[in-house]
Amino acid sequence: MKTFKLWVVGVAALSLAACAQSDGPKQQVGTLLGAVAGAVAGAQFGSGRGALAATAIGTLLGALAGSEVGKSLDRADMAYLQQTQQKALETTPSGSASNWSNPDSGNSGQVIPQRTYQNAGGTYCREFQQTVTVGGGTESAYGTACRQPDGTWKITDS
Repeated sequence: MKTFKLWVVGVAALSLAACAQSDGPKQQVGTLLGAVAGAVAGAQFGSGRGALAATAIGTLLGALAGSEVGKSLDRADMAYLQQTQQKALETTPSGSASNWSNPDSGNSGQVIPQRTYQNAGGTYCREFQQTVTVGGGTESAYGTACRQPDGTWKITDS
């Protein structure tokens, strides 16, 4: 069932990204990431068909929020975010915030690693909370990332 949900989420997110009338790649990436984050959050609620409906609603709401944030994030913002995310997941104690800020755009955010665990394959994973503030508006997300063999962290659905 989990594989089916992921397939539905992937198709929905890609469809939303393809159909979105956007200002460019930033908004498309924001839409896609928001859709995935919303789908993962939505999948946590309900059971049976209710879980699928919650996943679909989460996908749509996440896509809308992600689209708005993506419109405003530039490459430098994404670089600050990704650099902070990697460092926080690797070295920051659970519950402690790592902040980033782009002085050129005024955009900022924070990554707060949470629980660390080993998945069934023995890979280390960490849950995390993340916020991004663009133009005075803040969006929050929750996710899981797993450490890759090369030492980087990749956001997953684990």
